[in-house]
Amino acid sequence: MIFFGHIAIWPHEDWEVTKEQARNREIQRLDYQPSAPYRLDLEIIPVSDLKRRRRNKQSVNTHRYRFHSLVYVTDGQCTQWVDFKAIGCEPGSLLVVRPGQAHSFGKDENWDGWIILFRPEFLLPALTPTRDVKLVFDVERLPRHLNLRSEDQRCLVNSISQMREDAQIAAPSEDIHALLRYQLHTLLIRINILRGQEQGEKMLNSPELNRFKRFEQLVDQQFAQSHQVAEYARQLGYTEKSLTRATLSVMDMTAKSFITTRINLEAKRLLAHTDLPINAIAVKLGFEEATNFVKFFKREVRCTPTEFRRRHAIDGPRS
Repeated sequence: MIFFGHIAIWPHEDWEVTKEQARNREIQRLDYQPSAPYRLDLEIIPVSDLKRRRRNKQSVNTHRYRFHSLVYVTDGQCTQWVDFKAIGCEPGSLLVVRPGQAHSFGKDENWDGWIILFRPEFLLPALTPTRDVKLVFDVERLPRHLNLRSEDQRCLVNSISQMREDAQIAAPSEDIHALLRYQLHTLLIRINILRGQEQGEKMLNSPELNRFKRFEQLVDQQFAQSHQVAEYARQLGYTEKSLTRATLSVMDMTAKSFITTRINLEAKRLLAHTDLPINAIAVKLGFEEATNFVKFFKREVRCTPTEFRRRHAIDGPRS
């Protein structure tokens, strides 16, 4: 299922979600569940196709995926919203939306491009020396947003078009899955190489970045339970100073600020996209008292949770 603008769509099938249905106790998480007869774990959808499907439909504008989504703009300009940040896109813009992020396509109409959806488990697997299965390519290495040069744009469009064409081949699904899996692997490696050319290979492979990525993954798993740098340092086997140095190097903020930012991000998601009471949100985020959460949020965001909720209606981000 995918949302575009104000319509919720299963690939190959229209499906509406009303505003009332969206007022649930959690931000709606969308599984990758294409309808029959489509049977593959990856789908490539032209944006123009989604526009045709959404005529005369109304739905929720912001959503969270349980799958990966690549949005590639080929024509026009638009503003995408990811976790309350507006990202301006133009031809050559590639946006990587990870599972769990709050995403909206925004309200712009005069743009076109491609959307690639795939399950996390669709990535090419491999055996480690201990024979544990892992993924050959770590999607976390991908950039959040990348602007491609004209020569790279042509190459990317050719790769995407070939994958779309191959997905329609009349052949056993296991063969098509294998073909698309290798093509996806190649595409992701190409994107990561282009990112390396933009940012510099030294930074991509630096010890500071590797240390920070481990820290980032653990924070994403435990931010609601652990608010202190010392606890993360203990679990990762680093010193607090080394975590702070790595976070400053990559994110230009301290490790403590990074944890605080992650807690506030989840608070914003819950305030804007659910009707959970403030005290319930405080509990979900690891605060023993709602008053402590309110003070924390106001100090960091410069407004109260109630004020933030009022500014960001459940209909989606303001344009």
